[in-house]
Amino acid sequence: MNNVCLLISTAQGPAECRLFARFIANTVCREAAAQGLRCQILQSQSDQYGLRSALLQLTGTHAATAAAQWLGTWQWICPSPLRPQHPRKNWFVAVSLAAHSPEYADNTADDIRFRTCRARGNGGQHLNKTESAVRAVHLPSGLSVRVENRRSQHANKKQARLLLAEKLLHRQQQNQRHTEQQRHRQRHDLERGNAVRQYRGSGFYPIPIENEGKKK
Repeated sequence: MNNVCLLISTAQGPAECRLFARFIANTVCREAAAQGLRCQILQSQSDQYGLRSALLQLTGTHAATAAAQWLGTWQWICPSPLRPQHPRKNWFVAVSLAAHSPEYADNTADDIRFRTCRARGNGGQHLNKTESAVRAVHLPSGLSVRVENRRSQHANKKQARLLLAEKLLHRQQQNQRHTEQQRHRQRHDLERGNAVRQYRGSGFYPIPIENEGKKK
């Protein structure tokens, strides 16, 4: 199964954009379910009007391919339902790919491949003559460690698992920081125009995109 994360962002837009963002989240999840994908809201910022931002996770064998249809700027053309005298009629929300850090908590035996080898250096006769050293590779991430300072292969494997867990935690923390930075940039970098989806009126009636054929 493949996972893809989408970020819905109003880029600090007004309450009308938050109304539209809530509609977008519901639309993406509904369309994803119709295509055999699982859609889950991992994180969101909301108020009484709707969503400021939302992080959606799509799960399925064709999640990455399907996600492309929702990426870009969505436009809602409608007089403000919240401020009747407001002159603005165009509201924009962005949908973009978000960095996704895999979960490394399940550090099971199936995820680790061990290879034994002889210890290097002055480790005593026992260490040098037996294959007690261990190289461990975490298959989902590709991270690896080598341990040879224990007298038995079993002890080295145990130490290798601990070292891998530390490496995986460090990488996950780095990925989380990168994701937060990316979300911050995306929320403040919404591009108006060139909408991939357009809707009109308080009922969010879809408008066909005239140049859709040219984009293909």
